[in-house]
Amino acid sequence: MKTFASYALRCAGAVLAFANLQAGEAYTFDQNHSRIGFEVRHLIGTARGQFHHFTGTIDFDRQQPERSSVTAKIDVNSIDTGIDERDNHLRSADFFNAAKFPQITFKSRSVRRTGDQAGDITGDFTMHGVTRSIVLHVQLLESSESKTRWKVTTAPLKRKDFGLLFGGAAETVSGIGQDVTVNIEIEARRGP
Repeated sequence: MKTFASYALRCAGAVLAFANLQAGEAYTFDQNHSRIGFEVRHLIGTARGQFHHFTGTIDFDRQQPERSSVTAKIDVNSIDTGIDERDNHLRSADFFNAAKFPQITFKSRSVRRTGDQAGDITGDFTMHGVTRSIVLHVQLLESSESKTRWKVTTAPLKRKDFGLLFGGAAETVSGIGQDVTVNIEIEARRGP
């Protein structure tokens, strides 16, 4: 009798696991076909940059999108604004302090459908050791059995909200704006 009960429990567990797989589709960020970029006003122009190294997963439920989830990690040391001296300064303790805070992370808490191919993802965004709730506005650009592609925007991030300020008078002299505009396009492939 004990053997039958054990067998029945294993079967029930397998059925539940299969049901969960059917409900959600797991996707992994394709770093080679994705872009995490940003822009910030600098003096009379705009400084643009991107992060080259990042990982992330999407658990996408087509039938019930509100059950979907997203996690992402960005390697701060992979920042690239096209000027090595500036990138090294941004990595230093004066700004990102990449040695102490090597990653920027996002973990979703809720997903809300806002249109046929669009939604809002609310989650915890951590940068420079500070965690704040942000909303990512996502637009599905392409979807197939093997991949999915999304455009992601959010309200401008305020540097001061994350303690990303140069010390003293250097902040005033730098001419760098407070608002950072984020430009993201994510292509994710199905499977781990």
